[in-house]
Amino acid sequence: MSTISALTKPAAIGVDTTRTAPYDLGLLILRLVVGLTMAAHGAQKLFGWFSGGGIDGTAAFFDSSGYPAARTMAVIAGLTETFGGLGLALGLLTPLAGAAVVGTLLNALAVKWGGGFFAPKGVEYELLLTAAAATLTLTGPGACALDRYLPALRTPRLAYGLAALVLAVVSAGLVLLIRT
Repeated sequence: MSTISALTKPAAIGVDTTRTAPYDLGLLILRLVVGLTMAAHGAQKLFGWFSGGGIDGTAAFFDSSGYPAARTMAVIAGLTETFGGLGLALGLLTPLAGAAVVGTLLNALAVKWGGGFFAPKGVEYELLLTAAAATLTLTGPGACALDRYLPALRTPRLAYGLAALVLAVVSAGLVLLIRT
């Protein structure tokens, strides 16, 4: 009598073998940390919470960084970080939420580029958040997410993630083109 391993045994009807509890838990932790971090950064820009500059302080930074319509850019960045971050944390519209975070962080990387890799002037923090958001955009949010209740996003599709990342890169590139 031979023993069939759980890895080679056929799955029961209706059992999703593409997901595992560790995978879903790992994605949940990653989503919560990246999403809530970005939402907090957005709240700093919008409301001045967590020792942030609020709209006025953020607009002054955008102006000094060469962005036109600095106040408008501050509002857009704050909203994008807040809602993109909350979307990632909740696993809601994950490809678009991830793209929002990636696009914003690409601009942050461009502004900080040239200061080396490590803090306080380096880009390692922004690069790590960008990579994590891009990863979530491509993998999907896992089973513990609101996307699970949206038929079109219930099953992650690589094409959605790739399209969202293209949108992020193009949007970030357009914003960087208008920066002086």
